[in-house]
Amino acid sequence: MASPTEIAFTRSPKPTLGVEWELALVDKASRDLSNAADLLFELVDARAGDQRGKIHRELLRNTVELVTGVCTTVGQAMDDLGGSLEVVHALCDEIGIDLYGAGTHPFAEWSTQQLSEGHRYAELIERTQWWGRQMLIWGVHVHVGIDHRDKVLPILSSLLKYYPHLLALSASSPMWAGRATGYASNRAMMFQQLPTAGLPFQFESWSEFEGFARDQKTTGIIDHLNEIRWDIRPSPHLGTIEVRVCDGVSNRRELAAIVALTHCLIVDLDRRLTAGETLPQMAPWLVQENKWRAARYGLDAIIIQDAACSERLVTEDLAELLVRLEPVAASLGCLDELATVGDIVARGASYQRQQSVFEQTGDMRRVVDSVVAELG
Repeated sequence: MASPTEIAFTRSPKPTLGVEWELALVDKASRDLSNAADLLFELVDARAGDQRGKIHRELLRNTVELVTGVCTTVGQAMDDLGGSLEVVHALCDEIGIDLYGAGTHPFAEWSTQQLSEGHRYAELIERTQWWGRQMLIWGVHVHVGIDHRDKVLPILSSLLKYYPHLLALSASSPMWAGRATGYASNRAMMFQQLPTAGLPFQFESWSEFEGFARDQKTTGIIDHLNEIRWDIRPSPHLGTIEVRVCDGVSNRRELAAIVALTHCLIVDLDRRLTAGETLPQMAPWLVQENKWRAARYGLDAIIIQDAACSERLVTEDLAELLVRLEPVAASLGCLDELATVGDIVARGASYQRQQSVFEQTGDMRRVVDSVVAELG
């Protein structure tokens, strides 16, 4: 029997995949956020059928989260999400709201947002106060299965090298409370203000992670492991590494691309570790700088690549990375989806598209229109 200080890890025999996609609810007329989740979930409970368990509430009543089951391919995950999206889309139409996929809303005010019922949410706001109330943010979480707990932390630490790539591609939160922020991802900067959020610590062993979790519980910082809200974290009960780097995503095509890249990166690192390679890591201060650069400049970020502090434009590094990952993608059945990453760079990321709409119209409601339209 495991001791109270041990954290059991439920092994995933295959590199399975799970996706959580947060979407905001916006009023069809005003384009402001809508606290309509209670009404939406009355309809979901009554009519969602088999999809009901994959449609979740979140912290605020302006949000719905679509969650896959345990999948083996990106295509399967997208089909799973598509089924839930079809149900929710239809129900939203009935109550006068649209679904909005981005990291933040351009002009909504935090003070008018309502908290979902539940002790866990109320306790979070009681503790975090002003910063907790500010969390008008939406993201995408990707779980990838790992077959042994001793692989988790080396893979997690090495994956931090690719943090700016994932954030720059998904960045979709350039505006906040009616103002342009100058950031591609204002969400990334906001979320790290919560006491257990932000970049993960880089532990050498599972026992170190267990010691950290013990200290967190002993001092009352957390009651449960899932209250560690790192941008990349172990999910021991699921047997996964959970990547929470990305801003909200506006459409399934780009979501599939980002999920494919995440899946390939983790599986590649897993295979290299299994083959006996010591995975490269970057110093925490370099990882932190890369996060800021990607949040600030998005696809124009010049990122630090290694301990020697060599630098390169993130899109140039992405181009080579996609080629290197092609054999991994072929083995995982996601070559087409991985190739679509290049389309995001060519078309412009969501933050760039939003900025373009605002420059052309001067109207943040038109920005909301454009994001809603991308979901289809």
